[in-house]
Amino acid sequence: MRRLDVQIPTPDGHSDGSLHIPDGDGPWPGVLVFPDAAGLRDTFREMGDRVASMGYVALVPDIYYRAGEWAPFDITTVFTDPQERARLGTLAGALSNDRIITDAGAYADFLLARPEVTGSAIGTTGYCLGGRMSMVAAGGIDGKIAAAASFHGGRIAVADDPTSPHLAASRITATVYVAGATDDDSYTAEQAELLERALTEAGVDHTLEIYPAGHGFAVADNQTYDEAAATRHWEALERLYGNRLSNA
Repeated sequence: MRRLDVQIPTPDGHSDGSLHIPDGDGPWPGVLVFPDAAGLRDTFREMGDRVASMGYVALVPDIYYRAGEWAPFDITTVFTDPQERARLGTLAGALSNDRIITDAGAYADFLLARPEVTGSAIGTTGYCLGGRMSMVAAGGIDGKIAAAASFHGGRIAVADDPTSPHLAASRITATVYVAGATDDDSYTAEQAELLERALTEAGVDHTLEIYPAGHGFAVADNQTYDEAAATRHWEALERLYGNRLSNA
């Protein structure tokens, strides 16, 4: 497969990203991969390769491009080093729902304009913060997203939070897959129940599951990485995209 460094035009500048193209003649459906809070790094480039090996053109953007040149995080210390945790919080806190939706629209347009990409809608997947972003995007640019996944995404259905993604359920036309973890305070049983109710009442085709793992189970450089849960997550993506993106 090919891996290309790309620049994605957005209304607020441009995001540097990693584009992953399958071997063969194509074209193929496109998939937008939202990284976790530590951002675009080698682990997510490898995940982009894995999505491409499944027969999809994967785009992993720099979600923090508005910050300009930012120093990469050390995933082993970012949550234990107070200064680094504060820096991450500042970067992530700047991603309002409006900015997420604006960026997701630009990323989708970039993918759909590529000669290697077919169809009129893409798939998304996201991890931790990126899982929330995937859900926000599904409710914000629904016509461009046919399938949206969230893995160990946090705060995606929070009562009394006016920014909670579940409030946009009526605008989601994508098929939705959400996998939480048994050990995850950012996505509780109460959130899962609220999300289930919102998606059902909105008539959204969806599957919600809880994996017997910890928060961060699907991302290989996380200390909570769980190989069995990660394998299950790849299998879930193959089913989701196979069912929805072939006719998107």
